[in-house]
Amino acid sequence: MKKLAQIAAVCTAMTAGAAFAGDAMNDLEIAHTAYTAGQLDIRYAHLALAMSESEAVRNFAQTMIRDHSAVNEAAGALITELNVVPQDNDLSRALVQGAADKRAELAGLTGAAFDCAYATNELGYHQVVNQTVENTFIPAVTVAPLKSLLEEALVTFKQHEGHAEMMVKGLECAS
Repeated sequence: MKKLAQIAAVCTAMTAGAAFAGDAMNDLEIAHTAYTAGQLDIRYAHLALAMSESEAVRNFAQTMIRDHSAVNEAAGALITELNVVPQDNDLSRALVQGAADKRAELAGLTGAAFDCAYATNELGYHQVVNQTVENTFIPAVTVAPLKSLLEEALVTFKQHEGHAEMMVKGLECAS
């Protein structure tokens, strides 16, 4: 039951943040928020590599670092090509604060408790981020190369969501 409460807390926090995305965000705000979400997931992954001994968790974390770094590098190249500056916004700031709180919580855990908390956080994080990218960001973006980047990234991020779900089940985190 505690694990379900943790999943609900992650989803509630992310959904509260995602509500900001409903406000009219411009392409530069969307780009910054998407980049920020990727950076935060990379930081979660580095924490997992430092704290977990689980092969499944460590493999997933390495995948997060590889894939999110690749997307963020592509985003950086696009920003350079378009000669624009992404804009910080309420949603990106809320994501950063929520992630700092979650990392502090995760850092206080060890062993299986850490592994399950990391896995359930990754599942909830990807569910909400994927929903936001698919239903809010992609329809709102007006610059074709940014829309394409988000669409391509979403395919990978949906795979991450499925991988996270399998990890949660494999670690027997759900009650």
